[in-house]
Amino acid sequence: MPFPPSPRTRSGPRRRSLLAAAPAALALTACTGGDSGGPAGDGTSAADRARARAARDSEGLAERYDAVIAARPGLAGRLRPLREEVVRHARAFGGGRKASPSAPPSVSPSAASSASGTSRALGASPSPSAAVPGNDKDALAGLAAAERELADRRVKALGGVPGELARLLASVAAAGAAHVYLLSEGEA
Repeated sequence: MPFPPSPRTRSGPRRRSLLAAAPAALALTACTGGDSGGPAGDGTSAADRARARAARDSEGLAERYDAVIAARPGLAGRLRPLREEVVRHARAFGGGRKASPSAPPSVSPSAASSASGTSRALGASPSPSAAVPGNDKDALAGLAAAERELADRRVKALGGVPGELARLLASVAAAGAAHVYLLSEGEA
């Protein structure tokens, strides 16, 4: 004999079926990339410009790491993992052709002025000094300030870019904030 239906039986989808369908719906919407709200051509070119700028910014930051590593070789072990991550960020944004995976040994302290000049050309705020500071603490503080400024700029740019690029910018900004901590207080 079958059991009579429970008075609590609801019509419509059950909670389990909704929970099972939610990840599929989320994956489907994540693949769409989002809409910038403007005409199709404008949104794509604005996103492309934002992506290219983010790649150049990461490449410039990698060059700054190179300059500090060359001028302060005692910091190389601490800075190389952070620099390699910055290079991965540049590649994620479609850049990274100028920044090699490891710091070139021939970078001289004068490369610091080149790196800060590159930062100025990319729209980043100029560094207070054209050369790498003469002590480890100040060199690390300079890198932390550069990471902080770039992370802040990326967070501000989130609202003006489509979904997937916004997620990437947010993720890289969070990594930059972690780098600031490691450079200023923690051990890399």
